[in-house]
Amino acid sequence: MKIEIGTDKISSRERFLEAIVQSAIDYAIISLDLDGLVTSWNEGAHLILGWTAEEMVGRPATAFFVQEDREKGVPQREMTAALSVGRGSDERWHLRKDGTTFWASGEMMVLRADDDTVIGFIKILRDRTHERDQADRQRLLMHELGHRMKNTLSVVQSIATQSLRNATSVEDASVKLQSRISAYSKAHDLLLQKNWVSATLGNIVEAAKISIGLQGSERIKVEGPELELGPQAALSFSLVLHELLTNAMKYGALSNNAGHIHVSWRIEDIDGEDCLSIDWRERDGPTVADPTRVGFGSRLIVSSLSAYGNADVAYNPGGVVLTAKMSLSKIQFRGDLAQIDSEK
Repeated sequence: MKIEIGTDKISSRERFLEAIVQSAIDYAIISLDLDGLVTSWNEGAHLILGWTAEEMVGRPATAFFVQEDREKGVPQREMTAALSVGRGSDERWHLRKDGTTFWASGEMMVLRADDDTVIGFIKILRDRTHERDQADRQRLLMHELGHRMKNTLSVVQSIATQSLRNATSVEDASVKLQSRISAYSKAHDLLLQKNWVSATLGNIVEAAKISIGLQGSERIKVEGPELELGPQAALSFSLVLHELLTNAMKYGALSNNAGHIHVSWRIEDIDGEDCLSIDWRERDGPTVADPTRVGFGSRLIVSSLSAYGNADVAYNPGGVVLTAKMSLSKIQFRGDLAQIDSEK
């Protein structure tokens, strides 16, 4: 009678443990014999790896290791580690029934009988692909952030150096420096609104107008198709437009009451390549003459746009004219960070 009661208790305990193992569907819990053959396979293993218990019991556990790890003897090393130090830990790619791979975090431990004899192994693993992808994304974000911070600091350093070098007084240097850095900052704000992926050319022009208090002004006519620019191109265009508008207010079409500016752009096929053609034309302002010296602002305008194609500034008597033709593949290049964002 005592034996029967004891048998009932053992049977009940085994059923209870089996229920726990089967309900742990977020974990693949697999037992192996000493030869590495599967002896049990829970529902979590079925959901994560794809094989059913009927398909896997009796098969080598190497079936869900990738070929490279099988060739290196990784499954055997895990069993050896479990025997020698109590457990074998791993974080590596594993194989599903359908041939796809996933990143798993796993532990292999020994199974012992009541007399402490080793009778096999138990392997517990969990799909950590999402966490790995997140970690990879974070590393790439930090790398990209560091790269862009260096670029930003380099531009600010150049702005500061050149503004001070070309200033006629401390007050003049202060005004120019604050104005240019403010324009650069507003361009950053535009990019941040789209997770630093892009900004439209129309929004960049409007932000430049706002930065000098000319939002809604009918003296600046803007026309062109919707066009997104990559981060670096957006920053370059913001600085260029700021310089053009500032010069127009001081010396050009916006320095009197009659002048106006026409900003237009279009997409053209040039030698089989899609290109952006952009024009800035000032009219009805004071008579313009070629400058006696080329200042930082003029150099900034040409050098910023020349990085993407051809740019030319003409000081026609009727007003300043800027024409530029740039490859779309250069100004719309979005890089690794944008690629990650598109995969969300």
